[in-house]
Amino acid sequence: MAIRGPRLEFAVGAFLLLALASLLVLAIASTNGKFGFGGGDTYPLKARFGSIGQLRPSAPVKIGGVIVGNVGEIQLDPVKFDSIVTLDIDNRYKDLPADTSAGIFTSGLLGESYIGLQPGGDPEVLKPGDEIAFTQSAVDLMQLVGKYMFGGGGGQSTPAAPGTPGTTPQTTPTPQQTPTEETP
Repeated sequence: MAIRGPRLEFAVGAFLLLALASLLVLAIASTNGKFGFGGGDTYPLKARFGSIGQLRPSAPVKIGGVIVGNVGEIQLDPVKFDSIVTLDIDNRYKDLPADTSAGIFTSGLLGESYIGLQPGGDPEVLKPGDEIAFTQSAVDLMQLVGKYMFGGGGGQSTPAAPGTPGTTPQTTPTPQQTPTEETP
C-alpha cells in the first residue's frame, strides 16, 4: 500500500477549494446577485402578450438597455388565452408614465429574451398592479425564416399568363376619331 505524500493531499485540497469557489461565483452570477429573499424593493406591473416566445421568469426588464427589473411570473389567461406577465420593477423607477409600452425582444440572434419598456409622455404614472396597455408580442424567428423560404416572405412573383384568372387582358389602344367638319 502506497503512502500519499503531503504535497499530493495539499494539491487535491486546493483543487477542490478552487472548484467550490468557481461554483459559488457561477451561482451568484446566474442569479444576478439576488437570492430570492428581501424582495421588498420592487413593485409589480402586468403586461398581456399574445405570444411570449422563449421568455422565462427572472428574465430582465430593460429601459434603453438598462436593467430596471425582472420578470416575476408568467400565467395564461383562461378566458382570452393570452400570456399575462408580471414585471417586478425596481422602486427607483416607480414613476413610469401610464402610456408606457412593453415589447419582448431578443439579445442578439440567439440570445436571451427580455422585456423592453418604452416610457411615454403621459403625466399620470402606473401604480403597482396596473396593466401596461400597449404591448408587442415576441417575434418567432423560425416562423419568419420559414415564411421567407417557403413562399410567404413577399418575394417577387412572376407575371401570370394571359387569360388566367386575376389578370386583365392587354388591349391595344385605338386612335381616337375626331369628328371632321364637312365642307360644302
